[in-house]
Amino acid sequence: MNLVKSTGTFGFYTIISRLLGYLRDVLIAIFLGTSFLADAFFVAFRIPNTFRRLFAEGTFNAAFVPSYTSELVKNKSKSKTFANQIFNLLFLGLFFLVLLIEIFMPAFVSLIAPGFVKDSNRIDLAIQLTRITFPFLMFVSLASFFSAILNSHNKFAAASAAPIILNLVLIGILLFGKHLNDELVYYLSYGVSIAGLLQLIFLYKFVKKFYVIKLNFKFSINSKVKFFFKKLLPSIFSSGVTQINILVGTIISSFQASAVSYLYYADRIYQINLAIAGIAIGVVVLPQLSKHVYSKKKNKILQIQNKALELSMFLSLPAAVALFIGSEEIISALFGYGSFSEVSVSNSAKALYYFGFGLPAFVLIKVFSTFFFANHDTKTPFYISLISVVLNVVISLYYFKSIGFIIIPIATTISSWINSILLFIFLYQRNLFRFNGIFLIKFIKIFFASIVMGVLFKYLIIIFEYQLVYSFHFKSIYLIISVFICVIFYLLFSLFIKAFKYEDINLKY
Repeated sequence: MNLVKSTGTFGFYTIISRLLGYLRDVLIAIFLGTSFLADAFFVAFRIPNTFRRLFAEGTFNAAFVPSYTSELVKNKSKSKTFANQIFNLLFLGLFFLVLLIEIFMPAFVSLIAPGFVKDSNRIDLAIQLTRITFPFLMFVSLASFFSAILNSHNKFAAASAAPIILNLVLIGILLFGKHLNDELVYYLSYGVSIAGLLQLIFLYKFVKKFYVIKLNFKFSINSKVKFFFKKLLPSIFSSGVTQINILVGTIISSFQASAVSYLYYADRIYQINLAIAGIAIGVVVLPQLSKHVYSKKKNKILQIQNKALELSMFLSLPAAVALFIGSEEIISALFGYGSFSEVSVSNSAKALYYFGFGLPAFVLIKVFSTFFFANHDTKTPFYISLISVVLNVVISLYYFKSIGFIIIPIATTISSWINSILLFIFLYQRNLFRFNGIFLIKFIKIFFASIVMGVLFKYLIIIFEYQLVYSFHFKSIYLIISVFICVIFYLLFSLFIKAFKYEDINLKY
């Protein structure tokens, strides 16, 4: 496997998906802004979408891939039997979960968005919309199962391309937004569930080469299946801790008008980089790491780990620098149109600024957790994540009344840095990871290149000061130009100081 190329493949389709997601969110911002309709839809969308991120973005992989890979190495026939047992149990479990939540949806939404309870219009609308969107959870979770099988066979293209379907469906609906008025949120909600089903069908066409569904509910749960589910819940919590923290933030911020929307738009920006620098690398690395762990090839393990960490920092550090240098300009240029007011820009930018400081930590959590998962250890990241979430909740609740929603990104960033540091300490203590000399030198060079790029980005913001103001309609073009110049400069400067080498593209692991 080629780490850089595989990450590039995964990253390419992820970028396409996130860019379409950005276009989707721009259209939502134009038609809904930060209104109560937007708040209700984002709650309805956030709940199943959080589960999507928890399952699809590497979390299900964390439990499934090491077990499936070890079976694949030993016996292909047994690996298919194992996969089928997992699918059937997953199908049944998800079906009854969705059914149960649909029945008790009022209580569920009140729990997720307690701040809506006092506003009958917001809570009623959120309940209706969540009922419509919730089947998406089942479809996308089963789709993540298909993705995990494809990833185990080092087939990353289809799995990373599948989320594009959701954005295409929602964009198609939003293009008729003017004609739908207040009914738009209902059409968007139906679109979410339909897109989930289409995504499932799309992936099955590719996975049939390796696995064919055999529905059978008369099965015995053997030790291997028990071991998988024993790992699944901790891995969901630990690998998806950033998303859990965001969900916690949504719950707390529901007590402040429009705060859910502010956090949603800020979240959308940094998620683009997180998907490439953290999720993509974690997903790509896990199958190879699992094989080398099973074969006890320590040198290969350390080589992959250091290269994965190097690549994640190469991608995340410049993005973090850009976010806290130009958060307001970024939000304004991307979302500052139609119903999205200057106040909305200012508040969303504040959230993005603090998320920017946390971005490297979010990425490190994904990468470090993968190192544990490859060693069949989901408990350690789980306990560390639990500490992180508790800390996030305590900080958020303690300061929310005094400083409002802005404590959410601050608390998320603080708790995430503590999470990543603790993961590293435990990895080091258990001799599961060691820095090599090459990484430390590369990191210094990457950090330097990121700072220099940040200076250039700030200079471009000053040059385009009048073109990036809220009232200028074509400000997004100037932001794109600035980002493009900075990306090209960063790549060339990194090659010049050897923070990145061209031969890494063809290096096999």
